[in-house]
Amino acid sequence: MLVSATEMLQKAKAGHYAVGQFNINNLEWTKAILLTAQECNSPVILGVSEGAGKYMAGYKTVVGMVNGMLEELNITVPVALHLDHGSYDGCLKCVEAGFSSIMFDGSHYPIEENVAKTTELVKIAHDHGMSLEAEVGAIGGEEDGVIGKGECADPEECKKIADLGIDFLAAGIGNIHGVYPDNWEGLSFETLDAIQQKTGDMPLVLHGGTGIPDDMIKKAIDLGVAKINVNTECQIVFAEATREYIEAGKDKQGKGFDPRKLLKPGAEAIMAKVKEKMELFGSVGQA
Repeated sequence: MLVSATEMLQKAKAGHYAVGQFNINNLEWTKAILLTAQECNSPVILGVSEGAGKYMAGYKTVVGMVNGMLEELNITVPVALHLDHGSYDGCLKCVEAGFSSIMFDGSHYPIEENVAKTTELVKIAHDHGMSLEAEVGAIGGEEDGVIGKGECADPEECKKIADLGIDFLAAGIGNIHGVYPDNWEGLSFETLDAIQQKTGDMPLVLHGGTGIPDDMIKKAIDLGVAKINVNTECQIVFAEATREYIEAGKDKQGKGFDPRKLLKPGAEAIMAKVKEKMELFGSVGQA
């Protein structure tokens, strides 16, 4: 059964570890992440961007697939199904479809409008037993058409949004989506520490987890980050494993063209990557 992400993230923050949000793009992705979470006895958050939701034929299709897998694969660890970088309308659609958690990305609105829309969505989410993530300070790079510069959030604005009753907060601290450029200056721990001081027990979220050095990840967890989003790394290892399979000519051997065989190396690569991240985040054995 799907659960809201609130309890798992409060527990993570108190225990000084983080829960991974791994974005799903299709059946293979979902199955690989769920099986790994079960094997690692780790809570997990399945992230769905609006673009991925469209690609998978709508949010109701995603909910049906995930719920079916939880039952058929005997998944007993806590699993949240979470809208990633949701628009106001996208959030409402996911509430209706049966998601257990939503993120409202109002970071591109003036702070007053972000506050008004977030306030409304907090009430709707909580009335449906769902958790809500909000964002202050745009995360850099591009995520399914949502483009941000990678600015650092204002700790006062973070406090203003945190006080609205949201469940966890994504704050820009110099992090970006996608692959980090060579001239990236790193995470601003000074900003993160200031946000942590202002928001108290609120679990904080680190977007753009791909390519951040392990020592920075661990320091971010020490400073209150309880949820780390990973997407690009899984996409890269999936593509690499699939390319190797085809370049080795395995699709031309016997029934190697069967999609179940063709997609298997990519799925196994995702499982290995997710396990590696769960170990780094400290969530193994925390279900």
